[in-house]
Amino acid sequence: MIALPFSEGARGEAVADLQRRLLALNVLDPIGDAPGTFGPATTTAVRNFQQRYGLVVDGICSDLTWTVLVEVGYCLGDRQLYLRSPMMRGDDIAALQACLGSLGFDAGRADGIFGPRTATAIAEFQRNAGLMSDGICGPDTYTALDRLGPERTAALMVNQVRERERLRTAPPGLDGRRVMIGHQGGAAPLTSALHRLLRDAGARVLTFSHPDGPTQARLANSADGDVFVELQLTPGPSHRLAYFRGVRFWSQPGHALAQHAGQALAVILGVEPEVVGMRLPLLRETRMPAIVIEIGPASRVVTQNEQIATAIAQALVSWATEPVSLPLVQRL
Repeated sequence: MIALPFSEGARGEAVADLQRRLLALNVLDPIGDAPGTFGPATTTAVRNFQQRYGLVVDGICSDLTWTVLVEVGYCLGDRQLYLRSPMMRGDDIAALQACLGSLGFDAGRADGIFGPRTATAIAEFQRNAGLMSDGICGPDTYTALDRLGPERTAALMVNQVRERERLRTAPPGLDGRRVMIGHQGGAAPLTSALHRLLRDAGARVLTFSHPDGPTQARLANSADGDVFVELQLTPGPSHRLAYFRGVRFWSQPGHALAQHAGQALAVILGVEPEVVGMRLPLLRETRMPAIVIEIGPASRVVTQNEQIATAIAQALVSWATEPVSLPLVQRL
């Protein structure tokens, strides 16, 4: 077995497995590379897959790319779903969460992670359907869901309605809001400047410095944050703002915040950053509107810390004033 990550030039059964999965998703040319050989066609297929599913597009089969590739291979009904540690993940779980949520059973957002909230929603659905209420999604539960007809993709999930109402009724501005700021190292001066500005605007600010995105997400969730901003410095002149986009919906509050930040930063940078929905673990695992701000080069950011921090703070104020001016989410 080839150890991850692997890329063009790799050979072996792991590459053949990768190719089979890419073929099943119709992103690999079947007459391209030989089975088990990671050549140009496989590189292109990996890049296409990464683009489709909101990952960093580099043509390399990383741990994250492989994990998502496995997850998207699951369809609702393929396997029994239940709460365990580590939690089960997959696009079948996202489909289940969307279905339950559209029926009024709050499974949380359709992030594809089977957590306690999803188990509770299943148990509530089972009680209403006259089934054993064990929180395990097996054949009987699938049959009961099928009897209700096809998934109501046009319906808002119950957790989306609740989030919309919470954001709509919150006081305007940042006064009293819990703002989480994270970085993976190198952005401490920018983080400090933003922390000060947000505190002066009345926000309750917590900062996290950790190289692992899921760890930052857990810290922000445990602090019950209202919004999360991750700051990342890039070596080159690239600017990108990412919000969460999954297979079942995209976060409209996160998208709106990214747009506000992009417009504010464009004044400083001279170019408007790209705004893109991504399936990054940090964005997926935070339970609040969240964005990742990638900005560079680092040498320039250092000389403009105050201006950049001011732009981000102003974007947060604008967003907090009207965070749900558009429909909360659009299901994909």
